[in-house]
Amino acid sequence: MATNPHPLHILFFPHLAHGHLIPMIDMARLFARQPGVKSTIVTTQLNASPFFQTVENERKSGFQIDIHVIKFPYQEAGLPEGYENISSNYSQQMGTNFVKALGFLRQPLERVVEECRPDCLVADQSFPWATHVADNLGIPRLAFPPTSNFAVCVFHSLYRYEPQKYVASDYEPFEVPGIPDKITMNRLQHPDELRDRLDEETKKFMDEALESDVKCYGVVMNSFKELEHGYVEHYRQVMGRKTWNIGPLSLCNNNRKDKLQRGNEASIDANQCLTWLDSKEPNSVLYVCFGTSCWFSAAQLNEIANGLEASGQDFIWVVREVNVGKEEEWLPDGFEERVKGKGLVIRGWAPQVLILEHEAVGGFMSHLGWNSTLEGITYGVPMIAWPLSNEQFYNEKLVTEVLRVGVAVGVEEWCDWMEEHKFLVRKERIITAVTELMDGEEAEERRRRAGVLKEKANRAVEEGGSSYSDLKDLLDGLRLSSSRKQLYIV
Repeated sequence: MATNPHPLHILFFPHLAHGHLIPMIDMARLFARQPGVKSTIVTTQLNASPFFQTVENERKSGFQIDIHVIKFPYQEAGLPEGYENISSNYSQQMGTNFVKALGFLRQPLERVVEECRPDCLVADQSFPWATHVADNLGIPRLAFPPTSNFAVCVFHSLYRYEPQKYVASDYEPFEVPGIPDKITMNRLQHPDELRDRLDEETKKFMDEALESDVKCYGVVMNSFKELEHGYVEHYRQVMGRKTWNIGPLSLCNNNRKDKLQRGNEASIDANQCLTWLDSKEPNSVLYVCFGTSCWFSAAQLNEIANGLEASGQDFIWVVREVNVGKEEEWLPDGFEERVKGKGLVIRGWAPQVLILEHEAVGGFMSHLGWNSTLEGITYGVPMIAWPLSNEQFYNEKLVTEVLRVGVAVGVEEWCDWMEEHKFLVRKERIITAVTELMDGEEAEERRRRAGVLKEKANRAVEEGGSSYSDLKDLLDGLRLSSSRKQLYIV
């Protein structure tokens, strides 16, 4: 006779940035769809608002999921009201104050945990103190780094062995030690904390984050074993972390409404966008989007526009609202009129998953944030790698050298995500990269490899697949932990 599984209530605490919120909301929905699991998402009002309808749709489908809103500490951190997300338009000082504000979220989270008494806390890796919050209340904490196993392994290798300190210049290549593949990089492709410029405050935070990862119950990853098998095992066996790979999380969006509402309201009518794509041949359109936190100069946007036009390639180009400003400053005169029928410019938010899954899309020019990278892989779309900051130069190596489903545009230097990017990619290099990705025998082989990964991604989340099995194993372990705790209390 079948028995009902031990009920679980799991709290999800995402970092206040779109690239972290979106996958964790998807994760909360995925967990809530499992028998006997209730999900509660803890975040602030402005960060919750784009997801209220998505969560309500899940509830109408019979799943136990909710959002618990906490107050954002504007006054304590010296921030103006309305500034609740890292993707907001801000100055360097506001960025510093925003990081300070994140620390003030500890007490509100503690109060929610005490009130809800969940069986587990899933908290973004950006909150190392979340492990202490969970420990103090006797529940397991799962860390969520919204990136690849590959990027985590590369970062830990560089942080531990510091090969970048033993080269003569920023341009001299060095090999990343102790990982499954031979990967060479130079100092310019890393953040300041790995360029021998680590201040005491940053080092303290990094050490706390690493210690928190070791001490917590485990790490949950938005990836799947077949994509980066050697690095899944390296993370577990060599680095000694208990991990579960349950992605691609974007595949929990299994109907058009989910895909359209994911993350924010689209700035373009979906029917208009899809009708435009329907008029194109398969694999003929290049999708260009650099995420929610990039800062391009008017000069760089102008080079992109000129490069796309001169390439002759059909394209959809998403330009972040903060970059739009006065269009005469970045958009070449008569650009949209000249590319009419061949190019579609979306100002603001695009329904990315709907676009990437369309058969007309044959390439993706991306900053290689992990969400975008994994979405490109999930829908079988080869990529042009244009890394900007964070771990994106590591993802570039994964896409272009390990998986071989992308080409590099040639960006040479990591830049703080709070700054306008200084390195200018000229239109000639853009034209070369677009042609290399979209045309020729090598492009077809790259597209074939991307198609294989797409099939593996979809199989991973199906019943019996690797991600399906990892999720089941994780929930079984949490149920056992919870039932033992209740038995002990009784």
